[in-house]
Amino acid sequence: MRPISLEPHTGRYLSFAEREEIAVLRAHNVGVRAIARRLGRCPSTISRELRRNAATRGGCLDYRASTAQWHADRRARRPKTAKLAANDALRQYVHDRLAGTLTTTDGTTVPGPDTRWIGRRHGRRQDRRWARSWSPEQIAHRLPLDFPDDESMRISHEAIYQALYIHGRGALRRELTACLRTGRALRVPRARTQGRGKKFVTSEVLISERPAEADDRAVPGHWEGDLILGLDSSAIGTLVERTTRFTMLLHLPRMHGHGQPRLKNGPALAGHGAEAVRDATAAAIVTLPEQLRRSLTWDQGAEMAQHAQLRIDSGLAVYFCDPHSPWQRGTNENTNGLLRQYFPKGTDLSKHSNADLDAVALALNTRPRKTLGWKTPAEALDEYLLANEPRSE
Repeated sequence: MRPISLEPHTGRYLSFAEREEIAVLRAHNVGVRAIARRLGRCPSTISRELRRNAATRGGCLDYRASTAQWHADRRARRPKTAKLAANDALRQYVHDRLAGTLTTTDGTTVPGPDTRWIGRRHGRRQDRRWARSWSPEQIAHRLPLDFPDDESMRISHEAIYQALYIHGRGALRRELTACLRTGRALRVPRARTQGRGKKFVTSEVLISERPAEADDRAVPGHWEGDLILGLDSSAIGTLVERTTRFTMLLHLPRMHGHGQPRLKNGPALAGHGAEAVRDATAAAIVTLPEQLRRSLTWDQGAEMAQHAQLRIDSGLAVYFCDPHSPWQRGTNENTNGLLRQYFPKGTDLSKHSNADLDAVALALNTRPRKTLGWKTPAEALDEYLLANEPRSE
């Protein structure tokens, strides 16, 4: 037996001292969960250690620390021959499920669009390669069903990804990444995706911190906002009051210089940058009585990056929805759907004047709503203002 490694570990892997303690506790018939609690490890880690690194020479699964450490060191040695490079049958199976051609029910091959590999992700609105396109996870979990008695026909989904993305892991050609769902030619590190959060969104302004009165819609003055986008990055801002469904539209005209090369770090000339949205929102909100300026809920779009200044200018507290959670602004999403009757997708929204937007808002605010007992949003808002009007002595 080769000498075992006694080098200090980072904590990610079990050390020789921990394996010695496992052996002692196991000899005293201590259970897996009790051992895990003693070592501060996950029970599955202890269970896997006892199963994978036990001594088998005597015909039974006796656990010895020295033998377990030797097994662990042997598995950790690098470089190792990639599993797909060493197993032709496994490599062919993975290749066929990932990049195999489509066929009809009678076996006729369907080639699909004529595409070529360009070394990077497919462009927008471009034809993509047609293939069977099983995901690595689907392939890995299907193998035990297709080969229940052949342990050599096993591979993890991570090994397939590495064979595609890491140079030198071999077996699968790089251009087969075009057959994956995303079609990415380069793998995006998980740490990078976790760091993509909006820097202007902190825990203090998340929707979970919004006053409870906004949730039950009992008190008017809590608004939801968003942008509806059109052709050539044109946009209209929408503000909807949660209780009365009263709607206000923000005119966001294109700025001077739109269509010309943009200056680095300059303002968004399309008209819906952070400054433009801040100014338009503040101008609309300050026309309302103070009791109707309680809060505004927005998604995490960059157009609301200057929410702190908006709060100073208008006195309106701004809160942000969780990522990819449009249902947290359900009233606004519903209103945006109604507005698409007037501003269809794919049309140029910059051609509409401020007067046009006021006319559309008036049409919605004077339309009876079932949720309001067939009152109009304008009537519901007027009733609230009249009921809360200061009475002179």
